[in-house]
Amino acid sequence: MGGAQRGDKKRRQAEAARRLAAAGISVPPKRNRTPLIVVAVVLVVAVIIGVTVLLNNRSSTSVTPTYTATASGAVVTAGNGPVTIDTYEDFLCPQCERFEERYGNDIVTALNNGQITVRFHTIAILDPSTTPPGYSTRAANAALCAVPAGIYPAYREKLFAEQPREGSSGLTNQQLIDFGTQLGATGDFAACVNNGTNSAAVTTETNTAAADPALQTNGQFGTPTVAVKGAKIDLNNTNWLKDAIAAGH
Repeated sequence: MGGAQRGDKKRRQAEAARRLAAAGISVPPKRNRTPLIVVAVVLVVAVIIGVTVLLNNRSSTSVTPTYTATASGAVVTAGNGPVTIDTYEDFLCPQCERFEERYGNDIVTALNNGQITVRFHTIAILDPSTTPPGYSTRAANAALCAVPAGIYPAYREKLFAEQPREGSSGLTNQQLIDFGTQLGATGDFAACVNNGTNSAAVTTETNTAAADPALQTNGQFGTPTVAVKGAKIDLNNTNWLKDAIAAGH
């Protein structure tokens, strides 16, 4: 647009403004959107920084397990506190992984402090959810192999941290063995994994849990399921662990 055209446009705008003013109509000034854009950018940056800090804090504040664990069948008993908590978990279950992410540190802290005893029921209800089927049982077996190998707490956390997606082939036996090697497994951990030493116990525990009406919701059993002193709890209550510990004293 040439200078003359710009001048004509400004004169027309000025004339229109004078007419509106003469008629008693005020024209609001044109808003400068630059501050709004700057604020939006600052908010986005702040959110990104906040999320990054949160993730870093969560990874840096992981509680190191110091509790001891023993196994009977497919049930691993950890700690020796006055409050007994039963958890039923499948290592392929996404909700179990989220449960571990949300409550893992709190549970480990309570175990380390001698406040609770946890019976980890190693379940395999999602065997059909991998191709080929069976990863849930293989992972459960490996977790149980980790008990005599002296690495159960760390190995259990590793299985959730490296959880494969449903519909995949799952982790291979060699990958499961490598996890144990990295964590310092003792004894013949590899043979235990490859031979499926605990697979029958996992199947028995799975069938027993699934058939227990006290663990069902609307006639269905699923994971994660948590019971405190034998009574199934509502996991929508995010204070369930604090309430259980308080009630035990």
